[in-house]
Amino acid sequence: MSDYPSGMTLRPIERWPAPRTKQPGPSPFSAPWRSTLQLLDRELRAIGTGNRPATAVLQIAMREQDFRLDGLPRANAVPTHPGVILSIESSKGPLSFPCDRFTHWQDNLRAIALSLEGLRMFDRFGTTPNAEQYTGFRAIGSAASPPSRSTSEGARRALELIAFPETDGVDPSGIGSIDRLKRLAKANSHPDRNGGDSTQFGVVQDLIKVLGWDEGRA
Repeated sequence: MSDYPSGMTLRPIERWPAPRTKQPGPSPFSAPWRSTLQLLDRELRAIGTGNRPATAVLQIAMREQDFRLDGLPRANAVPTHPGVILSIESSKGPLSFPCDRFTHWQDNLRAIALSLEGLRMFDRFGTTPNAEQYTGFRAIGSAASPPSRSTSEGARRALELIAFPETDGVDPSGIGSIDRLKRLAKANSHPDRNGGDSTQFGVVQDLIKVLGWDEGRA
C-alpha cells in the first residue's frame, strides 16, 4: 500500500482503550511523512519473526467508507479525533500502542514509531534480557484485539529503566518526581558515560518529547 510498511493494514478504530487526551497539542516533530513511514517500516522489521517483518494493524478514527478499496484513507477523509492505535504481532508477543497526544494523527503515529525505536535500543545495551521494556505495551490476544495500555505508560517505564537500572526502574528514594526521573535518565544515558555513544541519550530525549516533559515540567 503506497509507502506504508508491508504487512500493515489500516482500518477504523473499534474502541479507544483509555480516557482520551482532553486537549491534544502540537507535536515537536518536523520530519516529513515519508520519513515516519520509513522509520515505522524499519522498526516493524526489527521486531519481526525470523526474516519477516512484524504484522501490524493501524487503527485511525475514520469510518469504513473513509477507506478506499486498497485500504488507504481517502484523500478527503477527516478523522473524528487524532488518536491512532498500532497493534503489532511481534517477536516480543502481541503489542498495542495507542496515542492521541498530538493534534494530527500522523504525528501520533510518529510518536509511536519513535517509541518502538527507543524500546528496541534497550536490547542493544543488554539491560533488558527478557524484553521487560515491552511490558507496558503487551496486548491480550492478537493484533486485531482492542489494545489495553497507553503509550505514555510505556514511555515512562522506559525512562525509569534507564534512570534506575539497578532497581528495575524503581526510584529507591520514593520521591518519584518527573524532574528527578528526567535528570537521572539523561545522566545515565549521556555519551560521557557510554564511551561517546549518543544513541541512548537521543532515545531519552525522544521519550521525554513523547511524554510532553520537554518544557520544564516538574
